[in-house]
Amino acid sequence: MYAIGLMSGTSLDGIDAALCHIEGSGIDTKVELLAFETYPLSEVLRKKIRESCFVETCRIDQLCSLNFELGYAFSEAVSHLLDKTGFDRSKLDFIANHGQTIFHIPFAGEKLMASTLQLGESSIIAYEHQCQVIDNFRVMDMASGGQGAPLVPYSEFVLYSQKNKSIALLNIGGIGNVTWLDGSMDPSHVLAFDTGPGNMMINASMNHLYGKPYDDGGQIGKSGHLIKEMIEELKDHPYLQLEPPKSTGREMFGEDVVLRYLEKYKDYPKEDIVHTFTYFTAYCVSEACKKYLNPLDQLIVAGGGVHNQCLMDLLSSLLDGVEVLSQEDLGYNSDAKEAIAFVVMANETLHHQPSNMPSATGADRFVVLGKVTPIPFK
Repeated sequence: MYAIGLMSGTSLDGIDAALCHIEGSGIDTKVELLAFETYPLSEVLRKKIRESCFVETCRIDQLCSLNFELGYAFSEAVSHLLDKTGFDRSKLDFIANHGQTIFHIPFAGEKLMASTLQLGESSIIAYEHQCQVIDNFRVMDMASGGQGAPLVPYSEFVLYSQKNKSIALLNIGGIGNVTWLDGSMDPSHVLAFDTGPGNMMINASMNHLYGKPYDDGGQIGKSGHLIKEMIEELKDHPYLQLEPPKSTGREMFGEDVVLRYLEKYKDYPKEDIVHTFTYFTAYCVSEACKKYLNPLDQLIVAGGGVHNQCLMDLLSSLLDGVEVLSQEDLGYNSDAKEAIAFVVMANETLHHQPSNMPSATGADRFVVLGKVTPIPFK
């Protein structure tokens, strides 16, 4: 079958679109990436997403509209990829649409239920492309008692497991998340969780201090030095004390949190602040690996953070004795990994097979994920 996977992460870098050929299911799944592109979100749309992610600025009418606006944006990404590749649209079997996460509540509180919200109306995509769309992957896991995150471990177990080799797969998007494959080939042994911030705090500091969306190549971070008082304060973040399974997001490490640090440490050089946020991301990963992923032979990094050489160097230095590689080192595409993951999960949905990992999300059982929007007319 042929499919397109769509993903827009918390860092709001753009819409990732991966055209794949996929066959089989379960551990016998075979996936080939045929084409991949990232299509930037307009600044107007990015602004609306940011506003909708915060209680103080979210408006119900804008949230309603945003669901459809994102649906058209995702549909346009599909059109661009099909036009660029010249792929025969009639051969496309399904589209896997993760959508844009607006809010995620992994734990129930006094007034709020554990819940999650992704926007990007799939009916628009199905209508414009005459193709079935699978979306809403997180909600069934939460219905079964899980946190709805992380979800990519299933695809990683299927595509990367090696007998008797301990491998960790790290994705550094807005948030960092890691999956541990202990070499047993037993899905109940898979451990996965969010390590903490990925690019989110780095990007927010770059935006406010330099007017740039990210630290290109990690050059600013490399030029700075660690602010000891700031890193010690960051290390005390309560998320680091939680035991897996655990997940996090903008609510704990978002722009509003970063702004408080920028105000408190405003007398320090800007590059030192960026370096300290970069170090904190690497520290969160390294501490998680040392505490929970023993023994560990290899760490394979994907996501936007893989392009930040300062971050990659810090990971290598903090994880002495562990081989730290990028997806590119293995001949794969770091940026396409999550879009491919949702193609794998949507494929399981169509085969009526589960694709969550209860050991990662805390769910009560293995369940079939995703909702199917059928081809709307013939």
